[in-house]
Amino acid sequence: MTQTKSNFLTVCLRGTSQVFFMENALTGVIFFVAMAYASYVSGVWATTIGAAVGIVVATLTAQVLDLDEGSIEQGLYGFNGILVGAALPTFIAVSPQLWVYVVVGAAASTVFTAAFSATVTRVFGVPGSTGPFVLTGWLMVAGAYSFGGLDVIGDSPRLPTATTEHAMVIPQGIELVEIFFRNIGQVYLLGSAVSGAIILAGIFIASVAAGIAVVAGSIIAIIVSVAMAADPALVRQGLYGFSPVLTALAVGVIFLQPSWRVALYAALATVVTVFVQGALDIIVAPSGVPSFTAPYVLTMYLFIAPKKLMVPHPHRPLAGHSVGGAPVSSGP
Repeated sequence: MTQTKSNFLTVCLRGTSQVFFMENALTGVIFFVAMAYASYVSGVWATTIGAAVGIVVATLTAQVLDLDEGSIEQGLYGFNGILVGAALPTFIAVSPQLWVYVVVGAAASTVFTAAFSATVTRVFGVPGSTGPFVLTGWLMVAGAYSFGGLDVIGDSPRLPTATTEHAMVIPQGIELVEIFFRNIGQVYLLGSAVSGAIILAGIFIASVAAGIAVVAGSIIAIIVSVAMAADPALVRQGLYGFSPVLTALAVGVIFLQPSWRVALYAALATVVTVFVQGALDIIVAPSGVPSFTAPYVLTMYLFIAPKKLMVPHPHRPLAGHSVGGAPVSSGP
């Protein structure tokens, strides 16, 4: 029996939900509601429009290129495109050239997704995830500095500097709650706590386990960034939390079989992601590009790659071997 293909809108909505590894059209609708709310509050609709253009163009590109039909149906060729579509209007001022840039970037993200699948995934067994978005975003934002028709409105290239010394600032009350939800919303580049709450609701609708992992990831990110006295302004905006949220979800639920050991492993990966966030923010500063989800991507790759090799490599004991006729101790 031939399986009925989903309509184009459903495929696009699945791609929208795949940003958080969900394959659920309703969750995709809820994610768009979160984006629309943030746009309504801010009065800036370019991000939501860009996201819509991105998911449509990325999905159409996959269909035109006749890429794997099953992956297209699951929305796996759309989620990088929607992130590109949301990111470019966030960091580049609106202009006719910007929308050309969004269309080309979204289409390119589909090609990059296929390239990651053929290399990183096939060779190392590691999912490409948002790696294609990071690569596309970096190239497009950096390239915008070269074109007079594009005005980059994010941070300009600068030499990295140490964070100004300050006492550890522990958020209190409503501020703590807002940071918790902004950590989630910033995955979609949304600074609205309400949007983060809406996204979390959409995740729980699709998967309770995934929702719990996201909650844990946001809490861990807050604890670690505050304890390490990270820049309070960045912590308040959720900029130390969005990559750890994705790491907690990916390592704890999606790509490894959940267990108490995996939960501890995911917690470690989440803590590491906070540190990698700080490191990459410094590393990319001279380029004038944001780190995007690169801290999550790098950490996830390194923690997922050894999943089949989680025991030490076998080796022969040293006892009985000799060098130059002298026995070699097997002790330390």
